[in-house]
Amino acid sequence: MESELKDLNSKPPNGSSSRDDRPLLKSESLASADSIAEMEKKFAAYVRRDIYGTMGRGELPPKEKLLLGFALVTLLPIRVLLAVTVLLFYYLICRVCTLFYAPNREDEQEDYAHMSGWRRAVIVSCGRALSRVMLFIFGFYWITESNSASQEDKQQPEESDRPGVIISNHVSYLDILYHMSSSFPSFVAKRSVARLPLVGLISKCLGCVYVQRESKSSDFKGVSAIVTDRIREAHQNESAPLMMLFPEGTTTNGEFLLPFKTGGFLAKAPVLPVILRYHYQRFSPAWDSISGVRHVIFLLCQFVNFIEVIRLPVYHPSQQEMDDPKLYANNVRRLMASEGNLTLSDIGLAEKRTYHAALNGLFSQC
Repeated sequence: MESELKDLNSKPPNGSSSRDDRPLLKSESLASADSIAEMEKKFAAYVRRDIYGTMGRGELPPKEKLLLGFALVTLLPIRVLLAVTVLLFYYLICRVCTLFYAPNREDEQEDYAHMSGWRRAVIVSCGRALSRVMLFIFGFYWITESNSASQEDKQQPEESDRPGVIISNHVSYLDILYHMSSSFPSFVAKRSVARLPLVGLISKCLGCVYVQRESKSSDFKGVSAIVTDRIREAHQNESAPLMMLFPEGTTTNGEFLLPFKTGGFLAKAPVLPVILRYHYQRFSPAWDSISGVRHVIFLLCQFVNFIEVIRLPVYHPSQQEMDDPKLYANNVRRLMASEGNLTLSDIGLAEKRTYHAALNGLFSQC
């Protein structure tokens, strides 16, 4: 359920695609133009700073090699076996709960998020519990959660404090597991996720809204409308699943906050800002500039991992923010950056692709 998604409110101009659809620049030209040091200054939000180095391919000290080798033959197979077992178990739960139950179908979407009764109760309760078990298997034995008190003096409206959407910074695919364990919300995901074995059915039970990233049609306008309706419904109906959005559109190294897309703010509903921080000594859980397979292996070989979660008060937009979604998004972003001690950055997914292309070019020449 990769969340590097386009702005839900964007529409490419006639005859051209949006910036996220740009092809990668040629690696050779980038490699000859910039050194790694120069690129790290320009693309600081995506730079890995752990002992595994750039792209997880750095030269490891002898002690780390021994620890990694030991974990590869002991810890890794145990964790993989346990993780697969948990995934299969939850898939079977979802399969049983959806038997003889027709999914909700709307605008080429298909989900089970609006089912009620014992089926929904079992899916949600088991999903939250098993997501936490999965995090435990991955080494997240303790999760530090705190509430920000910075806005306690701000007068809140008398309306319900229930938000319509959770807004979170995006550091890793692990973010999804945490939010599933915490509130079991609906996500925005690539349409291909719905067709994946095991995970596809689980994503439908979550109520994911699917998008076709490669599409150059105006499909994203429809997705934006669906997400906006879901957010409004969640705000007004306590039985409706919350939406969960990563408005940055891609992952960072956890030290920066990228510009927010406005799709999650079009509904004019209150939002719940949540900040995730991953502390580490050896390997960073951030999924920024490292391959998925390499990241999973190194993560499972790390004996202990840490997440710090900061929950801000529900943010109720002013009338001015309701009239200007971009202002609403920017104000929430600045608040999250301040509360999470994050650095604001102007770069986005296109720059990340450029950085990755350059790194691939440099390493291919080694």
